[in-house]
Amino acid sequence: MDNSKIGQHISGQFNKELEDIRNNVLTMGGLVEQQIEKAVEAFMTGDMEMAELVIKQDNQVDALEMLIDQECMQILALRQPAAFDLRLLITVIKTINELERVGDMAERIAEMAIRLSDTDGNKHEQYYELQHMADLVRDMLHGALDAFARMSIENVTAITGRDEDVDREYGSIIRQLITRMMEDPRNITRTLDVLWTARALERIGDHSVNICENVIYMVKGEDVRHMTQAELEKKIKG
Repeated sequence: MDNSKIGQHISGQFNKELEDIRNNVLTMGGLVEQQIEKAVEAFMTGDMEMAELVIKQDNQVDALEMLIDQECMQILALRQPAAFDLRLLITVIKTINELERVGDMAERIAEMAIRLSDTDGNKHEQYYELQHMADLVRDMLHGALDAFARMSIENVTAITGRDEDVDREYGSIIRQLITRMMEDPRNITRTLDVLWTARALERIGDHSVNICENVIYMVKGEDVRHMTQAELEKKIKG
């Protein structure tokens, strides 16, 4: 981690408070990454114990969000931070909100795994088309958290650029699922559950992009929300 930006305060306690908050964000991020991995595995294999674990872990994610939010509010009230410190805290508040939503998406995937297990028997092997999409969004989230940890925007456009790949995968999966439903209406209920899972993965990609945008704001002090990929790349290079 690059501590150069947050290690310049007269108060050593203030430095520690900021570093503790950042470490807590990364702990929360690591837990959410585990949720995604386990939820996708449960969906692909029909492992119900793993799916239940993902759902239970969501309480830990929610608790971390509340803890970090409270820590940020205390620093804002007592330390009255400015400049980079203020942007760091704003970024943390926004980022933990994104992570909490990613955790919710992982929980939804786990719930879909349970629903499908009740109706599918051993048909989970049909859902291989979701695996590549899941790998893409996991890599995006990991890259976004790494950018936050290093306080670096060096690789953020490469991460945000992958969202187009995720969207293409999502569109392809939708077409496959529609075809499946048209070929056999008995597949409709099961296929809709798969569609909701694909949608959850697509949203994880969007939340990862949002985290990258938060990191850019933290480092450069510029709001890059709603920019196109080309505009974002130009802004970073400039």
